[in-house]
Amino acid sequence: MPRFEVSTRVLAPPRRVFDVSLSVELHTASMARSGERAVGGVTSGQLAAGDRVTWQARHFGLRWRMTSLISACDPPAYFVDEQVAGPFRRWWHAHHFEGDGEGGTLMRDVIDFAAPLGPLGRVAEALVLRRHMEELIVLRNRHLKDVAERM
Repeated sequence: MPRFEVSTRVLAPPRRVFDVSLSVELHTASMARSGERAVGGVTSGQLAAGDRVTWQARHFGLRWRMTSLISACDPPAYFVDEQVAGPFRRWWHAHHFEGDGEGGTLMRDVIDFAAPLGPLGRVAEALVLRRHMEELIVLRNRHLKDVAERM
């Protein structure tokens, strides 16, 4: 099963970075390129433990829906979102926020995912999906970093 990590240094305290990372509006703004929006469950405001949200977006020319659950949450250290319905065989995303001792935060995303369709899905993971997912997380984090540092 593919796993990747993305680390982003943010010049803002961990609590602020944690909070902006759970904002539905900031998430959709960070994913504007794919037209992502919340269409079910919690569709605005701040997500919290136990919340579900259904996202709709366009990737590879197709419209996708994925329902995620905030399955673990320990503010301001980490939270986990995972797919409960959607296109992946597995999607598990841990968000970690560690103070850097200088008032900043190391935001670290750990993502485990698996495509459906058995061997065909594994080929898609290797050829396209992993790189695409990493690019989306980098774009998202760049947006969150900009917002958190301007607050």
